[in-house]
Amino acid sequence: MNIQRVTTSHISQVAPLFDAYRQFYKQSSNVEDAHQFLEERVQNDQSIIFLATQDGEPAGFVQLYPTFSSISLKRAYILNDLFVHQAFRKQGVGRALIEEAYAFSVSQDAAHIRLQTAQDNHNAQRLYRELGMEVDEMLHFTKNWF
Repeated sequence: MNIQRVTTSHISQVAPLFDAYRQFYKQSSNVEDAHQFLEERVQNDQSIIFLATQDGEPAGFVQLYPTFSSISLKRAYILNDLFVHQAFRKQGVGRALIEEAYAFSVSQDAAHIRLQTAQDNHNAQRLYRELGMEVDEMLHFTKNWF
C-alpha cells in the first residue's frame, strides 16, 4: 500500500472515492461536483487529503480540515472524511490512513484530531477506539440549511 498527500494532480483519482463516500451518506452521485469541490479545497489549502493506493488502484482517502484550539492555543484538525473502497476493506487501509493523519497532525504540532461518525457506524467506531480515540463528553449541536 502507498499513501501520499493529494495535490491537484491526484484529484481525478480521489473524486470517485469521494463521490462514493457522499453516496454512503445518502447524497446523489455527482463526480464532477465532487472533483470541483476537492480541487478547490486543495488549491486553496483548505484541506489536507491523503490517498491510499494498492497496486496503483485508489483504495481510500482521508480528508482533514484545519481548525484551531483556543484552549491549547494550537492548530487542530477535523478528520472529516474517511472512506475505503469496498474492494479494499478489511485490509488495513482505513487504519493506515488514520495513522497517516495522526503522523501529519503530530508533525504540525496540532492539539488534537476530532471526528464525528454516525451512531450506528459500529465498524468505524471500533477502529477509532482501537487507534486510541475516545468519545468526548461534549454535546455537538448542528443547525442545517439543507
